[in-house]
Amino acid sequence: MRNFIKKIYSKFLNLFKNSKSYSIQKVLMILANIALLKSRKLYNEKSYLEDFEYKFYSQNGEDGIIDFIVKKLNLRKPTFVEIGVGDYSEANTRFLYETYYSKGLIIDNIKNFKEKVSNNISLWRGNLNVLEKNISPENINEILNKNVNFDIDIFSIDIDGLDYWVLDQIKAKISKVIILEYNSIFGHEKELVVPNLKNFDRTKAHYSNLYYGGSLKSYVSLMTKKGYYFLGVNRLRNNAFFINDDFSKKKYFENIDIMSLADSTNSNFSESRDEKGNLNYLKDDEKLKVISNCDVVNLQIDKTSLYKIKDII
Repeated sequence: MRNFIKKIYSKFLNLFKNSKSYSIQKVLMILANIALLKSRKLYNEKSYLEDFEYKFYSQNGEDGIIDFIVKKLNLRKPTFVEIGVGDYSEANTRFLYETYYSKGLIIDNIKNFKEKVSNNISLWRGNLNVLEKNISPENINEILNKNVNFDIDIFSIDIDGLDYWVLDQIKAKISKVIILEYNSIFGHEKELVVPNLKNFDRTKAHYSNLYYGGSLKSYVSLMTKKGYYFLGVNRLRNNAFFINDDFSKKKYFENIDIMSLADSTNSNFSESRDEKGNLNYLKDDEKLKVISNCDVVNLQIDKTSLYKIKDII
């Protein structure tokens, strides 16, 4: 059944999802709702979180996982904050906006951000605040305090760099759900993150585009301290989902098996680049080798000392 649902999407979405035709968009939303109804019948089956994936507007199938979580938590009109959305053609919260017309805030630091977003969605249909801003550990709380006047249900962050250090600064239990990007290359055994450097740029930090973020274990440790528990990851092994522990796993997600961190970092993608910026699709140990001379922080020791990747993995 799940494969059938995914086939419905794949045949139509790649061709038409960015079409500005209102008629095409309406047809796509009807198809989405049909698929949702079929998918939701499976929401009480014993599964890993990744089994609920499907892709509509998300990059890797997060739409299905988010819908599953929203229904399990009985969020009738889920609010959201998403940091790092590009032009919003592919984002974790766009499906929520298109389906529920939810109140939300999206943030990115791309030029003419609001104009680019408005080319992909109808801003008048919901209550969406579009903010062009560079997010850092130093300004995250100020920005949220100024721009969020609602209780956050879904908080998603993907800024390709200092994600860990930004999350480290936010208050505990800021939302019901947190979605974050992690770096599978850093493995599952250690709490490793890139240094907290001002204006960190993933591409400039290392040509391979592989040096960013933090290990899954670093985020599990941080989120536990913030009052969340780990629920699972997507199939691609780059996005993790955490639930506010006010919503106990036993009550809300008893049917979900928690995947080990080792399995959760067995990544299924390759986005590495060579020194000219061309994709070169490095695999497994090759990816680790190319960034082996880069510095990381081992949080199990302290938050400031730097170590070469090759010396600790």
